[in-house]
Amino acid sequence: MNIYNLNRLRRSVIFLILFCSNVLVFTQTPSTGRSWQYVANQMSDDWYGSDESVKIAENVLLYQRDTGGWPKNTAMHRPLSESEKEKILKEKSLHDAIFDNSATTTEMKFLARMYGTTKRPDYRKSFNRGLKFILDAQYDNGGWPMFYPLRKGYYTHVTFNDNAIVNILLLLREIRDVDPLFASITDEDNFRRVEEAYNKGIEVILKTQIIVNSKRTVWCAQHDENTLLPAPARSYELPSFSGAESVGIIKLLMEIPDPSPEIIQSIKGAVEWFDNHRIKNTRWDLFVNKDGKRDRRIVYDPGAGDLWARFYDLETEEPYVCDRDGIKKKTLEEIGYERRNGYSWYTEAPQEVIDKYPEWNKKFVK
Repeated sequence: MNIYNLNRLRRSVIFLILFCSNVLVFTQTPSTGRSWQYVANQMSDDWYGSDESVKIAENVLLYQRDTGGWPKNTAMHRPLSESEKEKILKEKSLHDAIFDNSATTTEMKFLARMYGTTKRPDYRKSFNRGLKFILDAQYDNGGWPMFYPLRKGYYTHVTFNDNAIVNILLLLREIRDVDPLFASITDEDNFRRVEEAYNKGIEVILKTQIIVNSKRTVWCAQHDENTLLPAPARSYELPSFSGAESVGIIKLLMEIPDPSPEIIQSIKGAVEWFDNHRIKNTRWDLFVNKDGKRDRRIVYDPGAGDLWARFYDLETEEPYVCDRDGIKKKTLEEIGYERRNGYSWYTEAPQEVIDKYPEWNKKFVK
């Protein structure tokens, strides 16, 4: 290649780089690269009502099912093609509206923020359809299933998994307390039902707390909707003491400004259980295994903090892990690569409530 052609090639490459850079800059928006959770709840106040937010709100309205709720794991802020919009429109009658993974409550909070700046009646209508969906889905005992209308299988259990019920109760509490974000958007008919639903939700939390030798402990990730006993979910999610989901429940109870004696005993029992079930001086370790794959394990480290297991055996109260065969194992090394690396088996979260407990205890425990 002669020098003339080489220079032409260089100029072409430089032009292409500059063009791509300009396109990238041009397509950047405030929501680009952020999660839907962040966009729905954590953008600056003046962003809600912007042109971009209005386009996203159109998606949220489109994704809302005829039942009133929303599906999970959906990036509502992602731009949609016309063919995608047509497909979503045809899926409105699906019964896949859910409370898992912060679905439905996230979309409702976003709509409340949008209504606060725009006062658009379609946002208010959509929000109240979602709220009615939540209120209608509640069991008489105060719990909520994962899906509504009900699906056969473990989905009908009272679902604490991934903070499903906690997220609902946090939203109902804000509405009940006439938080400015929800005061003007909530219809009167729905508002009258909110306090009763919230109170029943707190009651089912107290009813499902696992009691051992007359002492309150923690919760399972899901409880049978009839007996309220710990119940199984997926094949590797057996009935257990939960070291993860119980954290959100206790944080919710600790925020109650005038706790009843039963709530006080509930919190004391759970925090004591957490304190007694630490896996001390332990941390996650990422490494390359013998097959050349990224892998993980937990290792003892005198300089590390403590971990808690996701699951503890209901009889022995010992931590365990589980593969898709449903057989309990003591160590991560005993289960397959896929489940070992594809699930949150351990957590540091209980330390947060243990740290907050002394101040709470000083305030409420005589």
